[in-house]
Amino acid sequence: MLIDKISDTVTRIGFKNGATLTLIGTAHVSERSVDEVKSVIQSVNPDSICIELDIDRWNKINSTDDSFPSLDLAGVIKNGQTFLVLANLILSGFQKKLNLNKNNIVGEEIVSAGRYAVENNIPLTFADRSITVTLRRAWRNSGFMTRMKLLASLITAAFDKSEISEQELEDLKKSSNIEVMLQSVASELPEIKKALIDERDEYLAGKIYFSEGNNKVAVVGAGHVGGLIKTLLTLEEGKTVSFDSLEEVPEKSKAKKLCGYIVPIMLLTTVLAIGVFKGWSQGIGLFTSWAIGNMLTTFVFAIISLAHPLNCIVALLTSPLAVLTPILGVGMITGFVEAKLRPPKVRDVESVTDDISSVKGWFKNRVLHTFLVFILTSIGSTIGTFITTPILSGFFM
Repeated sequence: MLIDKISDTVTRIGFKNGATLTLIGTAHVSERSVDEVKSVIQSVNPDSICIELDIDRWNKINSTDDSFPSLDLAGVIKNGQTFLVLANLILSGFQKKLNLNKNNIVGEEIVSAGRYAVENNIPLTFADRSITVTLRRAWRNSGFMTRMKLLASLITAAFDKSEISEQELEDLKKSSNIEVMLQSVASELPEIKKALIDERDEYLAGKIYFSEGNNKVAVVGAGHVGGLIKTLLTLEEGKTVSFDSLEEVPEKSKAKKLCGYIVPIMLLTTVLAIGVFKGWSQGIGLFTSWAIGNMLTTFVFAIISLAHPLNCIVALLTSPLAVLTPILGVGMITGFVEAKLRPPKVRDVESVTDDISSVKGWFKNRVLHTFLVFILTSIGSTIGTFITTPILSGFFM
């Protein structure tokens, strides 16, 4: 395989079978990227174009329906998709913020390449994996601390008020800068990098390599270029890509399922031990103290989140039960109830990516406020559990 680096953003690759691929790395929100992609495609005159989009995102971008889809927020929480949807919203808000005061839409260079293919009857390949699958794989394969780091990073990015200049966006496309950023992500969040970058490199490379055409152009994010080239080299040597395995969302491991039972087992064991060795009245009394402590911290955090008054009462009454029931969580209960008591309106769905970058927006927007209630009541219950449970254990000891 012959590799000819034309510029920081354009690489031409020649394969053993005589086919060529012009690989364009973009910054997704840079106006210069749009002009460059158009210029390269016209000069190459390809017989096939591949873009870093999946078919669902392509259809959504090109839909003529201006209405906003309904959001079954209660169903999202009930089905355990809270963090998946929240991560999607934060990422959308962050991309929209990057695009403020610019004349192009996020990812316009990739979209314009696809539209060029359609307008000129050039075969078009949607080479990317579904974002839903990617986020679910990243979440499912991550440990607790990695998940917390990911959420913290996303929320920090959402509230970051700093602006990125056009020159800084151009610098993001330089190979040296990309490598530094990826190495940083790999060291801090290795499981996340695997799902968001490495697996998608393999998926994108496979789709591009096996697409039709002898003179192809592929338009992808600059962060994928290095990984794509490495994977294309292995494909030239005979390696195959298992798209089915890359699209599969792994089941929750037995170890992670068992982790949900640790706290209730420890709590009940401690109470039983106190009952046996120091008297059942004392055991029941201490259990009651634990329940009251958990109820109060959850109730306080429900008030802080400005949950519906009825939902504050729900948080108060259900928090001990939620701790003792691994399949539930107090956040799931309060989030579900909040979504039912204050269902999102159309304007909430329309403005969610704008409101997500301000504290006021999280309280004003009903979609974000429901997530806020979910998060804060979960924190309150956790604090209550991990403060009072050690007290019980210490008393027994």
